[in-house]
Amino acid sequence: MTAPDFWSNQEKAQQVVAELKQIKAIIRPLDEVGKMSDDLAAMIEMAEEDEAFAAEVPDQLDRLGQATDELETKALLDGPLDSNAAIMTINARDGGTDANDWAEMLLRMYLAWAQKNDYQTELLDRQDNEEAGINSASIAVRGPMAYGYLKGESGMHRLVRISPFNAEGKRQTSFAAVDVAPEVSDQIEIEIRDEDVREDVFRASGAGGQHVNKTSSAIRLTHLPTNIVVQCQNERSQHKNRATALKMLRARLARLEEERREAEQAAKYNQMPKVGFGSQIRSYFLHPDQRVKDARTGHLVGNFNSVLNGNIQEFLDAYLRFRVQRRGQGPGARDQGPGARD
Repeated sequence: MTAPDFWSNQEKAQQVVAELKQIKAIIRPLDEVGKMSDDLAAMIEMAEEDEAFAAEVPDQLDRLGQATDELETKALLDGPLDSNAAIMTINARDGGTDANDWAEMLLRMYLAWAQKNDYQTELLDRQDNEEAGINSASIAVRGPMAYGYLKGESGMHRLVRISPFNAEGKRQTSFAAVDVAPEVSDQIEIEIRDEDVREDVFRASGAGGQHVNKTSSAIRLTHLPTNIVVQCQNERSQHKNRATALKMLRARLARLEEERREAEQAAKYNQMPKVGFGSQIRSYFLHPDQRVKDARTGHLVGNFNSVLNGNIQEFLDAYLRFRVQRRGQGPGARDQGPGARD
């Protein structure tokens, strides 16, 4: 990075900077745990002569245990693409306007989580609903192990609440689908043949000024062999929208390959993972009581608003441990059950 021409190639330089951040994200906690361990040893030695130090030992031991647990969780991020950035797509599903509003709530939740953890985000595409909320949105989340943490969020998210869009104040159940794929660089070889992709050009819609409604700048790509559909209308340039849509398609194809690899691995244990795009993974309740529960891990949080404000790390960590437990191997598998560490 100290080379005079380091920044002459911006894309390559950004990749190196991202790699450095990923390495530091592991090395710094390791160094901190080592220092805490040394401090604890010194504290125990001094406690033999001074009772004041003895009183501090339990707290220091708890802090060291928590830090070690966090490192063990990071060690579970061992997939070949876990260190990549993540591309998240959120789509409103059943539930009418409530579903559109719910999809936007989820979008804000993930953006808040990213901000709390110093991740960078980029809005790739957004389609607003005419009444409220969004029909769909796609964002890129970039930072250490972004895809590794977020890939377990793929699936259906269910909201139960008293509908603000219902004059009779009835309880409404609405759904939003989340899809997470790894962002892959051009250096990773993913074959996409021109004849396998159908490109549709259309006029952008929604917020964004007069320009988006007057030009056919939006791009939709359909990968015919897999029936994967991606689109982008967020940029003013048709060329930029096409480049972004192609990046999203590469990400989805990379995820398909990883799912195939994981399915083969899971088959060894006769436990096929049920985390597909259409599966319900988590329920969020505002009525009759406030709680958020993950259907896979059993992890439960009783503060709905805290979760929607981006405090979802507990769910992400619980899912990482759950995957290892399902495989029956790896760090963190011991003494972990559904809803562990609530």
